[in-house]
Amino acid sequence: MDEAAFLERAVALAAEHSASGDCGPFGAVIVKDGKVVAEGWNRVVSGKDPTAHAEVVAIREACRVLDTHALEGCTLYSSCEPCPMCYSAAVWARVDRVVYAETRSGAARAGFDDDRLYQALQSGDLKRLVRMEHRPLPSASRVFDDWLANADKHPY
Repeated sequence: MDEAAFLERAVALAAEHSASGDCGPFGAVIVKDGKVVAEGWNRVVSGKDPTAHAEVVAIREACRVLDTHALEGCTLYSSCEPCPMCYSAAVWARVDRVVYAETRSGAARAGFDDDRLYQALQSGDLKRLVRMEHRPLPSASRVFDDWLANADKHPY
């Protein structure tokens, strides 16, 4: 398969799984060394999981299949430009590259509008979307101190 075929597969997953109405129109494929290692489609409604976006589902499956938490050497092909959560998941998973077919404007046209989140990220005012309160506890700092002192830790 070539790049166009991987991207077409992501779009096909979006079309196939959203036809029932239970899933949003999003699909994703993770490729390593020219081979598909994982596929994902939106399962937010069907799985009752607001984090089950196609890209996150594909990342989770790729990590399971490759038996790792880091997807270096992998490319994420998505039917649509990843939302901020999915982009962050790709960064945390150390995906080398993201290739997408439709833009976030296309997603917004279909009712999937993340504009308020993009605005909050750009302004730095994340507290306007979800009320956040800082309640410091000494024990919380100690957890990090203990982790730093642990010779068996696996930094990521």
